[in-house]
Amino acid sequence: MSLEQFFSMGGYAFYVWTAYAVAFAILIFNLVLSLRRKTEVLKSIERLFKLERPRP
Repeated sequence: MSLEQFFSMGGYAFYVWTAYAVAFAILIFNLVLSLRRKTEVLKSIERLFKLERPRP
């Protein structure tokens, strides 16, 4: 089996590589959304602590 045969996937390369690309894009999308949400939550918690801290 040559490398060219592997990448052609027996004639189904377009569908196989498209599926890999879509799956990879979804994983990246989930990662980005999770990191954004984490940042929002941390900022929200920081604001809450600032509100609860007694002022001298």
